[in-house]
Amino acid sequence: MATTIERGRAEALDPKARKAIWGAFVGFFIDMFDVYLPVVVLAPAIIYFVSPELSASATAIVTGLIFASTLLGRPLGALIFGRYADTIGRKRTTVISVTGFGAATLLMALMPGYEQWGIFSVAIFILLRFIDGIFIGGEYTSASPLAMEYTPKEKRGLYAGLIQSGFPLAFVAISLLTLFMLSVAPAGGLDSPYVQWGWRIPFVIGAILAFAVALYYQFFVDESELFESSGGSESPLKTLFSGDNLKNFLQVFVLMSGFWLSLNTVSAILPGLLGSEVGLSSTEVTITLVIAFFVLFLGFIGAGALSQRTGRRLLLMVLGVLMTVVGTFLYYILISTSPDNFTLVVVLTTVIVFIVSSNWGMATSYINERFQTGIRASGFGLGYSVAVILPSFYAFYQAGLASIMPFEYTVLPLLVVGGLLIVVGAALGPETKDVDFAESGKTSQNNG
Repeated sequence: MATTIERGRAEALDPKARKAIWGAFVGFFIDMFDVYLPVVVLAPAIIYFVSPELSASATAIVTGLIFASTLLGRPLGALIFGRYADTIGRKRTTVISVTGFGAATLLMALMPGYEQWGIFSVAIFILLRFIDGIFIGGEYTSASPLAMEYTPKEKRGLYAGLIQSGFPLAFVAISLLTLFMLSVAPAGGLDSPYVQWGWRIPFVIGAILAFAVALYYQFFVDESELFESSGGSESPLKTLFSGDNLKNFLQVFVLMSGFWLSLNTVSAILPGLLGSEVGLSSTEVTITLVIAFFVLFLGFIGAGALSQRTGRRLLLMVLGVLMTVVGTFLYYILISTSPDNFTLVVVLTTVIVFIVSSNWGMATSYINERFQTGIRASGFGLGYSVAVILPSFYAFYQAGLASIMPFEYTVLPLLVVGGLLIVVGAALGPETKDVDFAESGKTSQNNG
């Protein structure tokens, strides 16, 4: 009897495929919504968790630790849940991981602050963010392979781009939600409404959405037929880190290191530069980034669909060159000229974000295509997550570069290195768009 994967070549998606793709998209949206909570929502209320005597630089370090703790938890989550997804199944692992980060987010929403618990409040908050990162790492490690294994290869690029588009949409949603909450509950001193309770509302919303996704997977999404027919793997990590699979993993690691490093130049560094160097107000910065990331949402889907025609490898290399040359040049223009025209700033920022980050529309399809079914979740999760570690120290790289160049320009070498890593990483790997998951004997995806 033909499997859903084999029937997927029909023009219309199988209902099981639609549910798996929709679940992966919403799951990734909630995942990134959760990631941005401390970055966007908590920023106006950080005084709730730190001593009023703490200096601005020390407060910035605390804020950085809150964000970094989530990033560092994600590779550990990919390691733990990738193994489970390759042994007990993609669906069960997704339900466990999504429920886990929903519970952690709800606990954060209920946290007392510095006045009640002193330094322990922020310490426990950072610990919860780390645990949260572990469960977040498990969500995409299991949900994305499940969706890709139900998607026909002729449409894999398009639907992978759709799944990844949950990232920019989450940024847009949480930014608009934060602006709304600040209008309802203004921020200010420690006793201001936003600082006392306004920031909690988006955290509660994030938790509720996570629980809803877990229930959706439990009752409406089927386990991957491809995984069930393969029987999984008894030792996915041992298989992943041996022979050709290890070579494939190292190639993906190089590629994704470029992805993460270049992404940090627009998601982590650019917002600060728009305020400090370009001179935008905090509201103008938010509006600018909301517009840029909404356009990026379309860029993700477009890049994923285009890669189905051009091939992933070629498009990744072309985009790597574009961000290295054109993206860096436009970034330099934005910083050096600091345009007075707000519309021009929005256009420049949007083009920069689009050029630098559209490649993410291919991440889900490409990495899943590089690993065979028995180790696909482990390969995808670790290949996606482990590469985030070195780029996460971008601030230290900037500090080192500042000894030889003005600090505001230190973002440019990082973007150049990120773009070159993408070009090299893609060049080291094969074309993957024609990899057929349903052919268990197919080995072309393992030939790097």
